[in-house]
Amino acid sequence: MSFDVPEELYYLESHEWIDPESGRVGITNFAQDELGDVVFVELPAEGDELEQEGELGVIESIKAVSDLYAPVGGTVVAVNETLFDRPELVNDDPFGEGWLLELEFDESDLDGLLDADDYRDQIE
Repeated sequence: MSFDVPEELYYLESHEWIDPESGRVGITNFAQDELGDVVFVELPAEGDELEQEGELGVIESIKAVSDLYAPVGGTVVAVNETLFDRPELVNDDPFGEGWLLELEFDESDLDGLLDADDYRDQIE
């Protein structure tokens, strides 16, 4: 099975992604597929400080409850509040409407992340 892995994003081994342009963070198509139907998402509040690879929240599906991790450290500047009422957007559009939050971050944090090719190698 082949999964969408956008070239412009950076990835954690734990299947979170970050868009370096917008600071948006989400989970990958592979991760949402493994989880199954997402039924609940717990996210930090705007203004919260996150540490790189520190816990940023929890995602619950019909199969499991999983911790979410921050690809980079930084300040939460936006949270996708739509997910509180429609968590299934994570399944429907994990790289679009199913984004989790936006971070203001130091670009040097991107250095330790996987690029699209490295992430593809991990999941294939």
